[in-house]
Amino acid sequence: MNTRPVKRSLTLRGHRTSVSLEDAFWTALRDIAQEKQRPINDLAAEIDETRGTDCGLASAIRLYVLDHYRKA
Repeated sequence: MNTRPVKRSLTLRGHRTSVSLEDAFWTALRDIAQEKQRPINDLAAEIDETRGTDCGLASAIRLYVLDHYRKA
């Protein structure tokens, strides 16, 4: 398992961006998207829209994944 963040590409609302995430968080985000039957880009766009300006996208994704599994 890679513990260092890896840069990954996403398309959010038609705009290409990249986010650096550890393998475990990327895999968890993919699993959550699959569980919700949504494309990963759509889920990431939703997270991006709700994150506010005080949090970067990678941090917002990590917090989303953590919250998802805490509620499970």
